[in-house]
Amino acid sequence: MNKWMLTAAGLLFLTTGVHVFLGGPEIHVPIQESELHPAVRAVGAVVWHAVTVMLLVFGAACAWLARNSNAPLAWLMIATQIGFAGLFIGYGMTLLGNLTVMPQWIIFALISAIIGIGIRADKAPASSRGTA
Repeated sequence: MNKWMLTAAGLLFLTTGVHVFLGGPEIHVPIQESELHPAVRAVGAVVWHAVTVMLLVFGAACAWLARNSNAPLAWLMIATQIGFAGLFIGYGMTLLGNLTVMPQWIIFALISAIIGIGIRADKAPASSRGTA
């Protein structure tokens, strides 16, 4: 069992919960209740729920990776998480002038690092992983 991948899975599922139950009322609901054009609200809803799906799928993938080694899948998830982190950093700095209003980059960077450690753990000999 790759405990690093299991940890990443847990963080992704936790992030999904935060996204839905805290971010939904703070971000998604006000957008949907706004006077924006219905097409803009519809796209906003699709993007919001697409992120929810991605977080759930990546959580499930990391849970699967806890028992099954697949470096290309793990690297794809790292690339996506780094992309998410980069977007939060880029827009936080350019539009808001700081990284504190949208600190989501921290969890995505952390998850990337944990998955990376999980890839290394998969390559380590069984004796150094504490498994027989």
